[in-house]
Amino acid sequence: MDILVTGGTVFVSRQMARYFADRGHRVWVLNRGTRPQEPGVTAIVADRHDLGGRLKGLRFDAVVDVTAYTRQDVEELHRALGGFDRYVLVSSSAVYPETLPQPFRESQPCGPNVFWGGYGTGKIGAERYVREHIPQGYIVRPPYLYGPGNDVYREAFVFDCAEAGRPFYLPKDGAMPLQFFYIEDLCRFVEILLERRPEQRVFNVGDPETVTVRRWAALCYQALGRAPEFRSVPGDVPQRSYFPFADYGYALDVSAQRALMPEVKPMERGLTEAYRWYRAHRELVRRKPLMEFIDKYLT
Repeated sequence: MDILVTGGTVFVSRQMARYFADRGHRVWVLNRGTRPQEPGVTAIVADRHDLGGRLKGLRFDAVVDVTAYTRQDVEELHRALGGFDRYVLVSSSAVYPETLPQPFRESQPCGPNVFWGGYGTGKIGAERYVREHIPQGYIVRPPYLYGPGNDVYREAFVFDCAEAGRPFYLPKDGAMPLQFFYIEDLCRFVEILLERRPEQRVFNVGDPETVTVRRWAALCYQALGRAPEFRSVPGDVPQRSYFPFADYGYALDVSAQRALMPEVKPMERGLTEAYRWYRAHRELVRRKPLMEFIDKYLT
C-alpha cells in the first residue's frame, strides 16, 4: 500500500511509519522537518496547516493521522489531500467523560473530561469531523501507550528508579487501575483495519486487562530483574509531582478489538522491550523533576 502517516518523527507516529515501512509498504510522512526522519520513508516537509497543493498530486491507499488534536487539524488535512482510500484517526480515550460508567464502551457518548481538559475536547472535535465528512474513516481510541520509542517520562521514570535502587513511591495504596496498550499492537490493529475494512468505524483499543499502579511499577522493576520497595504517599500530596500519572483510573471495553485481534503482547515482554530501547536512547526521553520532588519532600 501507499500510506501517508502524519508526524513520523516521535513515538507513536514514528513507530507507525516504521511498522508499515518494515512490512514493505511505501510510506510517506508529513512533518515540519525539525527532527531526524525515519529511514525508509519519504518525507513531505511541510506544516499540515499550510499545505497548499503539496498533496494534490499524490494518491494514498491509506492515511494514518496520528497528529490530529482538533477538528481544524483534520479538516485542513482532508481538504489538502488528493485521492485516498481509507483514513484512520488515532484519537484517545480522553473523549469519554469521567462521569460515565466503566469500562467505557464505543456506544457511550463523548464529552468533556475534567482530567483531560482541552486535549479531550479537541479530540472530540477531530472525531466529529471524521464521522461527518470521511465516510471511509476509522477512529481508534487508545489508553496510555507504552513501548520502544516512548519519549514521555512514564515507564522510563520507573526504570530510572529501579536502576538507582530507589524505593518506589506509590499514590495511596497503589490500587488505582490503569490500562495500557503496547505500541506495536496499536500499529498492528491499524493494519488490520486497513486490510479487513470492518463495518464498525470506532474502536476502543488496549490491553484487555487493567493493572494497578502497584503492579505496573513492579513489572517495570521486573524488566530490570529487580523488585521494588514500595512506600505509600498520602492523598493530600499532589500526585503528578512524584508519579507520572494523574489521580484518575479508568478502563476501556475492548471487546470489538479482541474480535479482530485476539492476542496482544504480554506487558512483561512489552516492558522488557521498552527498557531495552530506553537503555540505548535515554537522551530522547523528556524527563520531569519527579525524583527531585521525592528527594526534597518525601524522603
